[in-house]
Amino acid sequence: MKELSVAEFGRRLAHLLVSLFILLCVTFVIGRVLPTDPVGAIVGELADPAAYAAMRMRLGLDLPIYRQFFLYLNGLAHGDFGTAVLTGNPVSSDLAQAFPATFELATLAVIISTFVGVPLGLVAALFRDSMIDKVARVVALVGHSIPVFWFGIVGLVIFYAGLNWVGGPGRVDVFYEGLVTPQTGLLLIDSLLQGETEIFWNALGHIILPAVILAYAAMAYITRMTRSFTLEQLSQDYVIAARAKGVSPTCTILGHVLPNIAVQLITILAISYGGLLEGAVVTEIVFSWPGIGQYMTNALMIGDMNAIVAATIIVGFIFMFLNFLADVAYAVLDPRMREAAR
Repeated sequence: MKELSVAEFGRRLAHLLVSLFILLCVTFVIGRVLPTDPVGAIVGELADPAAYAAMRMRLGLDLPIYRQFFLYLNGLAHGDFGTAVLTGNPVSSDLAQAFPATFELATLAVIISTFVGVPLGLVAALFRDSMIDKVARVVALVGHSIPVFWFGIVGLVIFYAGLNWVGGPGRVDVFYEGLVTPQTGLLLIDSLLQGETEIFWNALGHIILPAVILAYAAMAYITRMTRSFTLEQLSQDYVIAARAKGVSPTCTILGHVLPNIAVQLITILAISYGGLLEGAVVTEIVFSWPGIGQYMTNALMIGDMNAIVAATIIVGFIFMFLNFLADVAYAVLDPRMREAAR
């Protein structure tokens, strides 16, 4: 049984907590140095000076900076991110409504990118310098080179406006909005749970294009790294021995190479998933997707620092947590890492 020592787990957890504390410090500083006026955003530019001063005191901005930081951490510890200027709701409530849409989009994107990128990388490495390999490298290069927003606009013009193969902006058509009661927050799952198959297919038609476009950049990275890992393994003695014994290329890849690169792939997929959650910002703007990305953009437009800082913390924490899980999985699955930790 593969084991991870308590000391090693504690060390990795300590790294996560230190990284999180640094993130909190950075977001606090950003919230104080940016040329925005949170008080003015709440009370308005023409507010009475007395009302302005009262709001400033209510927000604790009249206190010394170290006390502001303590109140900031105390509020975060209790899940209090402040009140959003845009909606007037607690920021935590707004994020709870927006995050499932981003999670649904990013999850579908990482599933697509994994099921396309890993096999493509394996085949490209197996048939190195063949036409398949050259096509795979071109696909990966294009995915790294062309901005997501350009793909999004072109995709809408061709597949929505031109061919009408997919749904338009938003999660569903307007006349379907509000018909599904949120349970998990994931519209595809909630619509199936409630037997709303028509809404499910409509939602699937809306999510498939942004998910594919968001997945393309991740797929390019996964393909390139899978190809690199596989080529490294194909030059190892055990693969040469397997080929000498007459083992077919398919069995060699699936039975020998893939298990040996699985640990590395876990790290790559975790990084890609975190990157998709961050990269969803641009995609959500193009497709009017009501997730954290669009929420952050709207908050930036009016200088709503509470919303901006809270969304940054949430996305940053998710990215760090995914890397932490990948790091732990790496240590558990790779015997060399366990031996080095002893």
